[in-house]
Amino acid sequence: MVETWVPGAAGSSYDVDHLPYGEASAPDRDDWWIAVRVGDLALDVAAVVDHAMLSPLLRTARMHLLLRSGPRLWAQLRTELVRLLTDPACRPEVEPHLRPVEEIELELPFAVADYVDFYASEHHASRVGALFRPDGDPLPPAWKHLPIGYHGRAGTVVASGTPVRRPTGQRGPGDVGPTRRLDLEAELGFVVGVGAEEPVGCEALHRHVFGVVGVNDWSARDLQAWETRPLGPFLGKSFATSISGWITPLAALDAAWVEGPDQDPPPPAYLCPETPRGLDVDVEVVLNGRVLSRPSYASMYWSPAQMLAHMTSNGATLRTGDLFASGTISGPRDDQRGCLLELTDGEGPWLADGDEVVLRYTAPSTGGGRLALGEVAGTVLPAR
Repeated sequence: MVETWVPGAAGSSYDVDHLPYGEASAPDRDDWWIAVRVGDLALDVAAVVDHAMLSPLLRTARMHLLLRSGPRLWAQLRTELVRLLTDPACRPEVEPHLRPVEEIELELPFAVADYVDFYASEHHASRVGALFRPDGDPLPPAWKHLPIGYHGRAGTVVASGTPVRRPTGQRGPGDVGPTRRLDLEAELGFVVGVGAEEPVGCEALHRHVFGVVGVNDWSARDLQAWETRPLGPFLGKSFATSISGWITPLAALDAAWVEGPDQDPPPPAYLCPETPRGLDVDVEVVLNGRVLSRPSYASMYWSPAQMLAHMTSNGATLRTGDLFASGTISGPRDDQRGCLLELTDGEGPWLADGDEVVLRYTAPSTGGGRLALGEVAGTVLPAR
């Protein structure tokens, strides 16, 4: 890998083998712009990229047009950015458009068109099933035959750093009030760039998915437990979902792909049972500055490509800006549990007003180090 001239970026978690995207603003500007992070600096991409096909996409200052432009233009832009950030001859024209990341504000990095949340960890599903259905099979009958998920609420997906208000709802028969069992869920989300009018096969993930974001699927466990029979996750989930402000492009994760766990029984052919591939993404769950657990996405039973294939298998269309998430990332060990429900065996303590949750993500880089994917942070506010 050619070394960057950007001060402090070479060898960091935000070297030119990463280059995540976000939508940024600053106090001295009255507009938003597409930013790329390199080291501890953010680059105004439109200000430096002069390309007949790329420049019109970037001047909109929103990610939508770039997302839907497709893999060929994504690759061209990445190549151009690497050139600008590694060629010393480009430094005089590029450096004035770099500013410290602490001087910018990140908005939601893309307009969320639709949101689906899966339940892809066998370890998580088994533990939760045992808690919710102690006298039955922990896994629903269909769980090992298809990626189970629920349709979330796109309008309540918020950017990292946005406070989360404690929700109110039915906690049981005639019992209405603020949730007493507020929980976090560490997840990985996938951002759709190119839409589709027909089912998307497992082999087509890279043609449709632009990149990944960290996700916290906040959950009100008492509301969820009461409504789950027969509705499934609904108001216990829909009040807020936080995502990271930076999108790591799939192109930055070439070194992170790993073989997924064996799937038994083999799922149907449209789910490509021969080649389920996961991602070696490690997560750190932090509550009020204390690390609670370190789950790994590599242990997830259902792969990103299988989730996308199943999501569209019934003819449902895919749109630019669709977001689908993995469900809670949990591994086999006690210190790899990705939510309080698992960490406390359903007993609590749960999140209190004023608590701050931070999820941090890392993955192997093509340069031999580790990428720091965008973190997800949120502070709990009291119920209205």
